[in-house]
Amino acid sequence: MRTLSLLEARVLGVLVEKAVSVPDSYPLSLNALLAGCNQKTARSPVLNASEAEVQVAADGLKQLHLVSEGSGSRVTRYEHNMARVLGLPSQSVALLATLLLRGAQTSAELRTASERLHRFADVSSVDAFLDELAERAEAKGGPLVVKLARSPGSREARWAHLLCGPVDALVFSADAGRDDFVATSELAALKAQQAALQAELAALRSTVQRLCSELGVSAA
Repeated sequence: MRTLSLLEARVLGVLVEKAVSVPDSYPLSLNALLAGCNQKTARSPVLNASEAEVQVAADGLKQLHLVSEGSGSRVTRYEHNMARVLGLPSQSVALLATLLLRGAQTSAELRTASERLHRFADVSSVDAFLDELAERAEAKGGPLVVKLARSPGSREARWAHLLCGPVDALVFSADAGRDDFVATSELAALKAQQAALQAELAALRSTVQRLCSELGVSAA
């Protein structure tokens, strides 16, 4: 499976979260999905995505079969297929979704943050599932999380997901305390998203110019 963009990762995490937290509204409409992606609390980084951008991200996840469209409604609704596609138990899905939504965290932080998705008995059980995700065989797609080097002054190491690509653990741990820090994988995802949007804009401009030419009007 290819690496995900930052917004694709956010969409996937939101769908996992809302499937449990608001089951009566799930699968989610595009508007509900947009609100979840741009939510100001329990999100890192905080995004300000447009409806069109969320639509593109959802379509990209559909191509990977990680998301599917619900049926039986006049409004298109979306649901995730993470457990089935990645072959993960519900405990691992809960941890991975929490990392997608909130960024790198310690095992203790993950236990607290993922409580609504799955209630872990203790931190050691969280570590056990994280270790499984980190040691995932290449035949199954390879590791999905990585344990970061403990930064100076920190009592515990943090974990980060790998769905947006490799993480430079040393740089991540050294710089993560800065307010302006953005992970390498997030930068790569943002650049890929920007390139896709630029290509889409170029295609739209070409279409507008062609239509103006056919109609005999100025594109200006």
